[in-house]
Amino acid sequence: MENELKAGDVVVLKSGGPRMTIENIGEYTYEIKALCSWFDNKKRISETFKLEALLLCDED
Repeated sequence: MENELKAGDVVVLKSGGPRMTIENIGEYTYEIKALCSWFDNKKRISETFKLEALLLCDED
């Protein structure tokens, strides 16, 4: 199955958590990962995640 995630997509972790926006997909620490960002109150947070850990959110 081909992963169709791309920059700009809104995703969540398969284990749950906040909705996040993918900023970039690229090589981080020798693995292909997504750089995601989200807000906690008014603080912007960014972190990288393996693509396999992410689910594309349904459009609301």
